[in-house]
Amino acid sequence: MSATFDFSDKAVFVAGGTSGINLGIARAFADAGARVAVLSRSQEKVEAAVALLTRSAPQALGYAADVRDYEAVEEALKSARNEMGDLDILISGAAGNFPAPALGMSPNAFASVVNIDLLGTYHVLRAAYPVMRKPGASIVNISAPQAFLPMAQQMHVCAAKAGVDMITRVGALEWGADGVRVNSVVPGPIEGTEGMARLAPGADAQAAVIRSVPLRRFGTTRDVATCCLWLCSEQASYVSGAIIPVDGGWSLGGAAGLMNAAALAGKSDR
Repeated sequence: MSATFDFSDKAVFVAGGTSGINLGIARAFADAGARVAVLSRSQEKVEAAVALLTRSAPQALGYAADVRDYEAVEEALKSARNEMGDLDILISGAAGNFPAPALGMSPNAFASVVNIDLLGTYHVLRAAYPVMRKPGASIVNISAPQAFLPMAQQMHVCAAKAGVDMITRVGALEWGADGVRVNSVVPGPIEGTEGMARLAPGADAQAAVIRSVPLRRFGTTRDVATCCLWLCSEQASYVSGAIIPVDGGWSLGGAAGLMNAAALAGKSDR
């Protein structure tokens, strides 16, 4: 990755960047020479991620904050700017998910995912904008297929991620005049992630997922990270407002059918 992309003069902030896909993205930017800061609720995860990123990044910082707390997010971003200078790249990827039928979750449970995914995305972008380099800054929101594919037991995620993609589009409209690009990346089934473990637990379920992907394999965090690197590079300087699936073609038909069949087979809210 670092042989293709050079971010040695860039400052990158990754919200949710201490595990899974988002940590993979943070590592990719670090390997490409960027200064990288990550944010997560868990101080322990923050410290572990910073230790890992320090191996390749010229500067690695970490902040423990909940994306639902705007003031905490704002303070973290201001601190990152003070340490690294104006931010060139923002990756907003904090998310929550759990399978549950619409009638099987409480209003508080529904709100918890919306507050993390949707409100949290707004908080991160709103707090980051004043400390980003303009023109030339790039923002990537990490979305999900549920943003445009209705899935059983995912009403909360579908609602939240659809909102995230609209934040992307409106952000691209409003901030383009300042030279700020905003895009969404939509990971499909990515191996080794907590989300995949929850939605497809066990070998049989995972084999069914692979069969439903046109490319017949799970994606990797590297697949998602490489797309983010490209989107934030000069090679994509005229790309803004895009919603880009990185899913091996899963969203073309296999995703919703497979997940809905699995969810409805175990339907318990009758």
